[in-house]
Amino acid sequence: MRSKKLLLLFACIFSCRCVIAQAVDNLVSFRDIHSEKYFRIFYENDFFSGTDRDYTQGIYIEKVKPCIRNFPLVKLLWHPHLFKIRYGMALEHDAYTPNEIAPPEIQYGDRPYAAALFLKTFLAASDDARDQRISVSLSTGIIGPGAGGEQMQRAIHHWIHYTQPEGWHNQISNDIVLNYQVNYEKQLYAVKNNLCFSVYTSARVGTLSDKSSAGISMMTGDFLSPYNRENTYPQQKKIHWYLYGQSLLNLIGYDATLQGGFFDRSSPYTISARHIRRLVFQYRYGLVIILKGVFLEYYQTGNSKEFDTSIFHHTGGLQIGFGF
Repeated sequence: MRSKKLLLLFACIFSCRCVIAQAVDNLVSFRDIHSEKYFRIFYENDFFSGTDRDYTQGIYIEKVKPCIRNFPLVKLLWHPHLFKIRYGMALEHDAYTPNEIAPPEIQYGDRPYAAALFLKTFLAASDDARDQRISVSLSTGIIGPGAGGEQMQRAIHHWIHYTQPEGWHNQISNDIVLNYQVNYEKQLYAVKNNLCFSVYTSARVGTLSDKSSAGISMMTGDFLSPYNRENTYPQQKKIHWYLYGQSLLNLIGYDATLQGGFFDRSSPYTISARHIRRLVFQYRYGLVIILKGVFLEYYQTGNSKEFDTSIFHHTGGLQIGFGF
């Protein structure tokens, strides 16, 4: 009976086909690297799913190291008490386009061109005794032409001999990115290091986006528990692997990549607030392989409609990380 219930929950996770146009989520438990010092890179692109629209690309470069606790912006982060804390910084670049990128005119009823570039300062805190995790992040940067979305996409399309985008002059205008986010995860059920179910909640406020999220995630395979940080990879066997899945329900308050900057309202084209979908379903699933201190991941994401005339959208991604 218990196995049937677990299979049903597994099916529910993967049947909820839904990612809000969203930057890389590096702090979730199934992406935990069991090291106090590591470096990793994410690359997301909907080209992996055979499309070139909506959230079209994300690049994320991250460094975690104890000395980052001395960085001035870290002092603005909430520090949970009685938790083991790791500190990190990352540079992130995200780009969004409509479905048709060859025409130079505005594609009314479709997503606006938009790009964001920002520094992400964060901490990840774990409480082994209670099987829970809290992560806190602060993002500071720019949305608009200053983020270099047009130059990045043109260069990549040139390399792969793909259609050049001609509508970037209609993109969201320059504005500040200042966002604060808190995530909480709690392990519900686990079978040694072979199966793990967790709940996830998150709240984000700022000039780039306002939203709250809740959902459930699953890991199965051969992994080191993200809720127990006593062991590190050099002390374990050489290879670990696992599959994961996550389903979320997002409550959307504001999205600058659709509605324009929080302060600058001069964008040539935006989506009206009355057309924004306030509830967006999200899914993510992937395969992770850890070879000693090397962390490899391939994943797929998707999200339900973000506004009235949008569509269900898929994105794929790759990650490589190095623990020390």
